[in-house]
Amino acid sequence: MTAIEAVATVAGLVCVLLTIRQNIWCWPIGLLMVVLYIYIFWQARLYSDMGLQIIYVFLQLYGWHQWLHGGREHGELNVQRVQAFVGLGWVFVGCAGTGALGFVMHRYTDASLPYWDAATTVLSLIAQYLMAKKFLESWLFWIAVDVMAVGIYAVKSLYLTSGLYAVFLVLAIAGYFTWRSSLRQTTPAAAPA
Repeated sequence: MTAIEAVATVAGLVCVLLTIRQNIWCWPIGLLMVVLYIYIFWQARLYSDMGLQIIYVFLQLYGWHQWLHGGREHGELNVQRVQAFVGLGWVFVGCAGTGALGFVMHRYTDASLPYWDAATTVLSLIAQYLMAKKFLESWLFWIAVDVMAVGIYAVKSLYLTSGLYAVFLVLAIAGYFTWRSSLRQTTPAAAPA
């Protein structure tokens, strides 16, 4: 455990708590967290996760903009649902992407746990995109990611980060139910993602 990992952990917790509350400050706090995790994952040779954090820099900026201006008449964005068929498409993309990235990481790098690392990477990208669009189903992808991440980081002796993802798992479950309640108050139709 390092000071950088500790700061990233605290930023991650604050980010998720703000996201559950649909507070716009989740995006700049998340930006700080991902920048720190770029370094942490490079040190741990979790290259897929490191690459994911680099992409997150851009997704943090995108989500920040979407939450402020992605709603009706460029206003605030409300929680919405993904159409069922589109949701199944995202599951397929997650499986195919995991297989492809896992193969590349296994074959061409010295990546540790290449397929598990690839799964958390691909599913996190899907979850983050859906989160930026305020789709309720983003939390379901985060739950899957968090379950896997707890084990991966424990195996890599990143115990603080593993603990963080255990807390993220609880928060993702809470986030799902909180956003579902918010959705019921606005009751929009399911939208494509």
